[in-house]
Amino acid sequence: MSERKSIDLLVEGGAATAGPPIGPALGPLGVNVPAVVEAINRETKDYAGMRVPVKITVDVTTKQFEVKVGTPTTSALVVKELGVAKGSGKAGTEPAGNLTLEQVVKIARIKREKSWAGSLKNVVKEVLGSCVSIGVTVENKDPREVIREVDEGQHGELFEA
Repeated sequence: MSERKSIDLLVEGGAATAGPPIGPALGPLGVNVPAVVEAINRETKDYAGMRVPVKITVDVTTKQFEVKVGTPTTSALVVKELGVAKGSGKAGTEPAGNLTLEQVVKIARIKREKSWAGSLKNVVKEVLGSCVSIGVTVENKDPREVIREVDEGQHGELFEA
């Protein structure tokens, strides 16, 4: 019976290295660290510039490994979609940027798999809530106004599968 060890890390998408925290965590397990780093970078390249949760499971006997990649936070996805360094330091008074509703739906589709929300419409509302927190407008409106519009049945065509 083989023993399996799991390591949970946060790495920069597409830019993992054999240095800390990966190398020191995997070194004692005797696994091929460069191969693990290569696998992580291949799996996280779409999240370049964002911190991504990664779970590495190693079979200590055979030295085989498996890399599972999570999704970045909603705020990180919003900031990346905007192309800014970070959200507004003064949410509510100084917007960090403006998203289209299509961009919000795109982020919601990425987050849907990990969300407890029952529908894409509800995941969109979660993303809009994050927009409120980091000071991002949507369609040049306060995201709370867009949430009300979604609740009233507007924009339904965007939530079709």
